[in-house]
Amino acid sequence: MNLAKNIRKTATRVLQNEAQAILDLINYLDQDFEACVERILSSKGRVVVTGIGKSAIIANKIVATLNSTGTAALFMHAADAIHGDLGMIQSEDIVICISKSGNTPEIKVLVPLLKKSGSVLVALVSNIKSYLAEHADYVLNATIGEEACPNNLAPTTSTTAHLAMGDALAVCLLELRGFSPEDFAKFHPGGSLGKQLYLKVSDVLGIDQVPKVSEDSGLTEVILEISGKRLGATAVVDKNDRLVGIITDGDLRRMLQKTLDIRSIKASEIMTINPKTISKDEFAVRAYNLMQNNNITQLVAMDGDYIVGFVHIHELMKEGIV
Repeated sequence: MNLAKNIRKTATRVLQNEAQAILDLINYLDQDFEACVERILSSKGRVVVTGIGKSAIIANKIVATLNSTGTAALFMHAADAIHGDLGMIQSEDIVICISKSGNTPEIKVLVPLLKKSGSVLVALVSNIKSYLAEHADYVLNATIGEEACPNNLAPTTSTTAHLAMGDALAVCLLELRGFSPEDFAKFHPGGSLGKQLYLKVSDVLGIDQVPKVSEDSGLTEVILEISGKRLGATAVVDKNDRLVGIITDGDLRRMLQKTLDIRSIKASEIMTINPKTISKDEFAVRAYNLMQNNNITQLVAMDGDYIVGFVHIHELMKEGIV
C-alpha cells in the first residue's frame, strides 16, 4: 500500500471511530442528563467546569460555549483547585468535573472537597463505575468503546465525546432559555459573526449618496449622476419620487454597443425595471446574500416606497460580514 492510501486509511478509521462514539452518546441521554439541564436552568449560581490534562482543554471550550449562549460559566483547573482556586466556587454554583477514567489522584482529592462545600457535582465521564461517577449528584455518561489512538492510550475519541456532550448540554440550555439571535449578537459584537447579527443596511449607506434621475433625464445627466456619486448606478424615479428602475454603468456600456446615437436617449429607455431592493432596516448580511444569489453588485435601499441609497457588495465586504 502506498503512503497516501495508508494515510487516508488511518484518517478514515479515526473519523469513523469518533463519529460512532458520538452517535452512541444518544443511548446515554438519560434522566440524569435531563435532571442536570433542569438543575442548571433553575440555578442562581454559575456553572464551574473543571478537569485535568486534555480534559481541562475540553472544559475550557465548554465554558466558552456556555458563556456565549447565555449560561454563566467559568473554568477551574482541577490541579489548581486543590491549591487555592477552590475559593472561586460559591455555594450556589454547579460544578461539572470532566474525566475519562474518573479515578485520577487529583479527582479523588477534589471530589470530597466539592461535596463538603455543598456544591452540586456533575460527572462527565467515560467510566460510570468510577470514583467520580459514584460520588456525583448527576452523571453525564460519555462511555466510549476505545480511543482512536491505535494503542488505545492518547485521549482522542474520549475527548471528542466529552466535547459533544458539552455541546448537547449547552444547546439544550440555549433553547430552554429562549436565547435569540439578538441575544447571541450581544455576546458576539466583534468579527463577521457579530456583524451578521446586528449590522443593518442603513449602517452601510453612504451619507447623502442617493443617486437618482427622472424618467425623462437625458444620457448626459445619467452619466454625471453615476460618476458623481461613484456608486456605479443610479435610481430612476417618477414624478412622485418613487422608484421605477435602475441604470448601472454596465447598462451604459451595453447601450453603447448597440447605438452611438445617444442624443435623444432617455433614462426610461435604458433602465432596468423592477430592480432588486431591500429595506434599510434589514440585516446587511441579507443584502449580501441577495446580491450573491442574483449575481449583482448593488441593491437599492428603501424606506417604505422611497429610495434612501444604494448598498454595494464592496461596502459589505469592507465591513467584514463575510
